[in-house]
Amino acid sequence: MQEEPAKVGHRRLLARLAALAALVLLVLAVVPFLVLAVNIPAAIGVLACAAVAAYGVWLVVTRRRRARWLAVPVVLLALTGLGWTAYGHRVELVAFAGCLVLFGLAARAAVRTSRTATGVRPVPPAQRAVLFVNPRSGDGKADRVGLVEEATRRGITTVVLAPGDDLRAVVEQAIDAGADVVGMAGGDGSQGIVAAVASERGVAHVCIPSGTRNHFALDLGLDRDDPVGALDAFTAGVERWIDLAAVNGRVFVNNASLGLYASVVQSAAYRNAKLGTWQRLLPDLVGPDAAPADLRYDAPDGSPAPGAALVLVSNNPYELRRLRVAGTRPRLDAGRLGILSATATGLGRLPLARRLRPVRQWSATEFVIDSAQPLVALGLDGEAVRMAPPLRFTSRPGALRVRLPASAPGVSPAGAAVGLSRRDLERLIRIAAGR
Repeated sequence: MQEEPAKVGHRRLLARLAALAALVLLVLAVVPFLVLAVNIPAAIGVLACAAVAAYGVWLVVTRRRRARWLAVPVVLLALTGLGWTAYGHRVELVAFAGCLVLFGLAARAAVRTSRTATGVRPVPPAQRAVLFVNPRSGDGKADRVGLVEEATRRGITTVVLAPGDDLRAVVEQAIDAGADVVGMAGGDGSQGIVAAVASERGVAHVCIPSGTRNHFALDLGLDRDDPVGALDAFTAGVERWIDLAAVNGRVFVNNASLGLYASVVQSAAYRNAKLGTWQRLLPDLVGPDAAPADLRYDAPDGSPAPGAALVLVSNNPYELRRLRVAGTRPRLDAGRLGILSATATGLGRLPLARRLRPVRQWSATEFVIDSAQPLVALGLDGEAVRMAPPLRFTSRPGALRVRLPASAPGVSPAGAAVGLSRRDLERLIRIAAGR
């Protein structure tokens, strides 16, 4: 089932044109940038106002009562100064920003279009497809889009979960009955359960984005706003192998968080009032009276690491350097765990220079966290979990076959992102040159 040569040639031509347009726009952006760069006082003013505003926002979210309200006018004044300074150079700023925005759009189009589907193969329609639907996920998203009816129309057997159902047991029963492809319409926690069973039983998994955030679907390159379109993976799809990760044998598809996020997720009010729960708990977790988290692990150099306010272990590393695509993973098949740790204990009592402790990010195939606590709180794919330490995280390379619609981009935002690094520019030049 090879793609027609004419279609391949057409796609390559579009990629070359998009890459060429991106390079031209980057050259045009240099002109307004040079005009801005020669005005040193204005540049310093913009940077100073931005820094003061950022620090004021930090005080607002990590302090209570009087300190919080005193920081609000500081933020407003800094933003006013930023706007006043930038207004004098509005023409140059608009031209510069416009060129960069258009460069980003053209560059992403070039990368997406030229990206070869390495490791992806067309597959015939599923013989016995079964879709499990959590009607409560995403505030009833599956019901709103008529997902069950659309699946039935495609010949897919649907199982609507009721409160109290053991999802793992239900999936195992379906596979024992002959299901060759299983799908999950629900949140990331449910995706992890179905993916674990599919991996163990050697059947393909289909992700239907009908949860709240659908991070797994995003990194698979699915359209999170089109759960009905994702059903095409059962009937007209392509297949690829991706990694899974596990902690003490329990599989997850996205990440396991400990410390700050895990403490918030454990709150009984989190499900119904996420923002309010964060606002209520954040000062206690990272404010001046915050207690250190009892998490013990080895740093990348093998030395014992200090207590961290946050540890995040992910199934493949997240992109953190580019703000626009931060929180997504460039790949799901690198066979590595992504590890992120950040220390923020007692911030309010330390001088500013000592508050800026480094955030560490590295990767490994295994990672162990210990604690003196009998049970450690985790947020596992967004679900509240408690486990007995030590916590042993492992990567399971190529453990899961996933099916995607043939029409899906199949590329995460981080995978398609193009910046101004030397590597990205060289990639655009190669695409424009047809190499």
